[in-house]
Amino acid sequence: MPTCDLAPFDAVVWDLDGTLVHLAVDWGAVATEAEATFRAAGIDADGTDLWGMLDLADESDMREDIEAILSEHEQEGARRSKRLACAETMGTFEVEGVCSLNCEAACHVALDTHDLAGHADAVVGRDSVATRKPDPEPLLETLRRMDAAPDDAVFVGDSRRDKLTAERAGVAFRYVGDGPSGV
Repeated sequence: MPTCDLAPFDAVVWDLDGTLVHLAVDWGAVATEAEATFRAAGIDADGTDLWGMLDLADESDMREDIEAILSEHEQEGARRSKRLACAETMGTFEVEGVCSLNCEAACHVALDTHDLAGHADAVVGRDSVATRKPDPEPLLETLRRMDAAPDDAVFVGDSRRDKLTAERAGVAFRYVGDGPSGV
């Protein structure tokens, strides 16, 4: 659960994976499948991380193929996800949303799986807008869909990328737990 006071905020935007739930995704298997897809198209992606692969997919007109691989694994991982303690806090604020690096469909699956969908006034995933975190647009779009102002909101996440997203969007930020879990 957040170790901070969220009461001063009218609107709370939650990150999904690592904050509300833990998706059961073997990211190594995802990367291997994506690398094989690139290799079949004659493109060398060996050693590229998943976010770099998305960039490479955009550059090589393979976004749809790579996104399909990611989305399939994320949705299955959302079905098998583990609910985290922070999810118990969701539903206690005036307006709430989810802003995630996962695809929007996986966000909906996870929220449905853990009976949280009714608490989300907006859901924005990696594929909901043209950019992804740490670009501020996904968070700003979540707030627009919530009809909430950045000054009245807080973004709760588990990574440095989440914090940077909030800073760039002019939104307060709080880590879930004791601090960043990764990039």
